[in-house]
Amino acid sequence: MGKLMKPRKSNSRDKILAAAADVAREAGPGNLSLDAVASRAGISKGGLLYNFPSKAKLMQALVEQHLQDFQASLEDAHAADSQKNLLRAYIRLSMEECQETEASASWIFSAIAQDPEFLTPIKSFKRQLFERLKTKTPDLQALLVVYLAIEGLRSMTLFEFHALSENERQILLDALIAMADSAPNQIGVKDAPEPPPAG
Repeated sequence: MGKLMKPRKSNSRDKILAAAADVAREAGPGNLSLDAVASRAGISKGGLLYNFPSKAKLMQALVEQHLQDFQASLEDAHAADSQKNLLRAYIRLSMEECQETEASASWIFSAIAQDPEFLTPIKSFKRQLFERLKTKTPDLQALLVVYLAIEGLRSMTLFEFHALSENERQILLDALIAMADSAPNQIGVKDAPEPPPAG
């Protein structure tokens, strides 16, 4: 997820999830193989199935980790922001993610192909995130423009539709940051709850 993500202690479960994301990205949507994941993770298939009894459970865990990682990264970015401006932290983190991963989360297609219900926790997380941003950003007009611009760029990255040059991305970033800086920032409002688990 980008530079701001909290370090995670490596264990077999994390190794499997990292391997699964790599295999799903390389093999293409819907072509994730448990044998390939086990081989990439350097464990037996039995070891994989001990942690994740089915491919559906594995993909569910990938979705959950993706959302939890973004949440953790956003908390770090928000805490590090000198003005505790959540909207600005969201912009910088999202732009960094889009620039660095370049469709690294294409495994999401595999998850949806496995079970369209995996869209449910993603939609819920996005809605909770937007509601949280609203409590922190009283300027709804600025928030709407920023949020839709960022999520549009995220979708373009996921679909590998690279319409913007590096210079254009920087212009977009500067414009969105300027909007976030000019929008009133409400500090001390209780945050929204953690995203619900998938499934």
